[in-house]
Amino acid sequence: MKLLRVGTAGAERPALLDAEGVLRDLTGIVDDIDGALLADAAALGRVRAAADAGELPALDATGLRIGPPLGRIGKVVCIGLNYHDHARETGAEPPAEPVVFFKAADTVVGPNDTVLVPRGSVKTDWEVELAVVIGRTARYVADDEDPLAYVAGYAVAHDVSEREFQIERGGTWDKGKNCETFNPLGPWLVTADEVADPQDLPLKLWVNGELKQDGTTAEQIFSVAEVVRYVSQFMVLYPGDVINTGTPAGVALGAPEPKPFLRAGDVVELEIAGLGRQRQEFKDA
Repeated sequence: MKLLRVGTAGAERPALLDAEGVLRDLTGIVDDIDGALLADAAALGRVRAAADAGELPALDATGLRIGPPLGRIGKVVCIGLNYHDHARETGAEPPAEPVVFFKAADTVVGPNDTVLVPRGSVKTDWEVELAVVIGRTARYVADDEDPLAYVAGYAVAHDVSEREFQIERGGTWDKGKNCETFNPLGPWLVTADEVADPQDLPLKLWVNGELKQDGTTAEQIFSVAEVVRYVSQFMVLYPGDVINTGTPAGVALGAPEPKPFLRAGDVVELEIAGLGRQRQEFKDA
């Protein structure tokens, strides 16, 4: 299923995109697309049954904003330097273990919402990423377990970053990762049953119409399964938590000088095969 949330920011309602591309209203069946729903197999079954039976009313998508496909996000866990080609372009050694950092849940915005270039920023960068949405509580996932059994679905994430704040201002990466609007998510939460292999997904990103990133999750240093298992050894992952799993080569940081960092007026578009497409215009904060 392709689950999404539509409407004005803060007042989104749950919806479903059916196999014919028609937007369907879920408000009569569920309150929201959130961790509680993803952890409730019976509720998801009711949604699926209603969709299959053609019982869901159509919504007029004209002018309707698409919000983040997940409400009440608990935490956004991010994995840095997780693609072989991205490590090579930035001159970094591939990490021996996953690099883990966080984005605050309030950085998450809709897939087509405006992204704000922070005040004083000169190095705002783009990063297309596969987002993993947790559907079952994952605590110390064992080596003989399937970590993907804890995954409810997948989405497109844009891990916008300010590289000066991240790298040159001391401390951890968090200052360059948590600026407002820095995590567009969606358009859809695609349930895990529709993604045959999360390690076989093409990712692309364009800036002002020019292709900048053209990669595949096959290049990940640590697979989605290994990331879920690894992170669960250090923190509990709850239904509705999100993991951004890293970005392939092609970011501004890895380009030759002068590096083409983002400015107000730039337009970024990104997509992952089967998971949808985003478009953001950048404006000054």
